[in-house]
Amino acid sequence: MSQLLYEGKAKKMYATDDPNVLRVEYKNDATAFNGKKKAVFPGKGKLNNAICTKVFHVLMKDGIPTHFIDKISETEQLVKAVSIIPIECVVRNVVAGSLAKRFNLEEGTSFGRTIIEFYYKSDALGDPMINDDHALALKIATEEDLAEIRRLALKVNGILQKLFDEAGILLVDFKIEFGKLKSDGKIVLADEISPDSCRLWDKKTHEKLDKDVFRRNIADLPETYEKLLGRLEAVK
Repeated sequence: MSQLLYEGKAKKMYATDDPNVLRVEYKNDATAFNGKKKAVFPGKGKLNNAICTKVFHVLMKDGIPTHFIDKISETEQLVKAVSIIPIECVVRNVVAGSLAKRFNLEEGTSFGRTIIEFYYKSDALGDPMINDDHALALKIATEEDLAEIRRLALKVNGILQKLFDEAGILLVDFKIEFGKLKSDGKIVLADEISPDSCRLWDKKTHEKLDKDVFRRNIADLPETYEKLLGRLEAVK
């Protein structure tokens, strides 16, 4: 039995025989509002694993460095071991969620440009928003790290906008994390990209195809994720 290293809201991470490789297991749990709302959906882990695998393959094909190695079962992946940079990077193309509330704007509004936000990764503090100066003062990243995170985030955004557009989907916003490889310190995209961490709307109807269906009690989560996976699998 491999050693459990970490259990989060949606995944478990295990050690392997190789110190530079970890095994990720996607859980069936869904949470919202910093864990205040919780539920378990049979099959959710399998769906997120499949969606995340598809997305990482597309990103890697277009030159994005990631921690992803391979999908090894319906719910598991092998990934490269990284030291996570404790910054959640949120990329916003369309106003929705907390951004709409913060500026009293209607969801679906466009600023005409992509917005990147940083949040300090700390459950105890509620993941507060920070800027570059905060990150430098807290010594959680260097100026070079922040520049590379922004560069990669914008490149990821461009690739994903094209992927989802071909599936008839609007990429509203998404949250990503980065880490430094244990082997050589290179910054790579880590964690996951799934409907748990993205807002995705049907381009024509604005039907929600992400975890907002659970947050807002709109529709069945597994059925929504199945629909999203089917659209992505149809994109060659």
